[in-house]
Amino acid sequence: MNIVLFDGEERENLLPLTFTKPVASLRMGVLTFTERWERLLNTTVSYKTVPYLVDKFPINLQSENIFINPSFFPSKKLVETINSLIIGQSIVYNNELVAVKTVENEPTITVDSIIFEEELIHIKHSWDLFSYNFQAIEFDFELLTAGKTSQPISSTNRVLHSEKIFLEEGAKVEFAILNASEGPIYIGKDAEIMEGSMIRGGLALCEHAKINMGAKIYAGCTIGPYCKVGGELNNAILMAYSNKGHDGFLGNAVIGEWCNLGADTNNSNLKNNYAEVKLWSYKEGRFVKTGLQFCGLIMGDYAKSAINTQFNTGTVVGVCANVFQSGFPPNLIKHYSWGGNSDAPIFSFDRACEAAEKMMERRKVDLTATDRKILEHIFNLNNK
Repeated sequence: MNIVLFDGEERENLLPLTFTKPVASLRMGVLTFTERWERLLNTTVSYKTVPYLVDKFPINLQSENIFINPSFFPSKKLVETINSLIIGQSIVYNNELVAVKTVENEPTITVDSIIFEEELIHIKHSWDLFSYNFQAIEFDFELLTAGKTSQPISSTNRVLHSEKIFLEEGAKVEFAILNASEGPIYIGKDAEIMEGSMIRGGLALCEHAKINMGAKIYAGCTIGPYCKVGGELNNAILMAYSNKGHDGFLGNAVIGEWCNLGADTNNSNLKNNYAEVKLWSYKEGRFVKTGLQFCGLIMGDYAKSAINTQFNTGTVVGVCANVFQSGFPPNLIKHYSWGGNSDAPIFSFDRACEAAEKMMERRKVDLTATDRKILEHIFNLNNK
């Protein structure tokens, strides 16, 4: 079968995280939505996304295609229903298209539609990623560890519920506290938990990621591939190649790729008056209610903060922003901000790319011409 993961209306509500990638490339749990669907359907996928992302995320159309909206988190029943689709049949949940098998090049609800009645997790907004991350970790843990045997856990560690702890090949954990009584702990290939760390599941520590000495990691955290974290984390996602290596609190947050949080960077995730948190909506051009009492930081790719940065409750940081000015930054920090304040100048595009290249060189990854083209498109949004 030919699978195409398409961006639905949810994409605009997931900005700034989706300025640089399709919805399917976001990470939640252990895996990205792409990786999860490829495993579940035992195939590779392509993307239907906005025009400026097509060069990096191309579409592959064949005579018959199954389009899937990846913002709907899979269940066993949903996978079975997708596998049973016939040409011209679609799956609808709450009047929204989940999947369709078609000879057409566009995903649409068909006359022959299956009303999916089992409850699904639907990622409609950026804050849904951390809100449902615990459930995603549990799902991915079962998916990735079924039929496999964990590497042994060193006797130097203190462990609760070892049956819910899985170490992939090359994982290193010494002199740590691992408590999986409330959720699983997944430690990816060549990942490391350093001594003195205190871990509560569910945790997804992806390949080559690292938790530094003495860190305190609460439930619902995903530390993506090649990320480094320290200090205190609670219900936070770092997508990939991002660092929060020092003390400071990060909670109810989503951090994009290639971000760096300076030492003692903190985010507030609860207002002093305990009121509902509002978050900036790029789609609506205003702050919108989240329905949450706990909501911290949403940070786009390539953004950075200086030491001692204090992010307010419900802050959104744009792509390639560099936050270093004193005082509390505003709740919306624009793309390529040079400083972070509302009146801060724009970071030079070439200088921003140079900084990204230097960061990526340390991981032996190139900033390609296609990447620069995407970043230039986002840079130009500041001038509209």
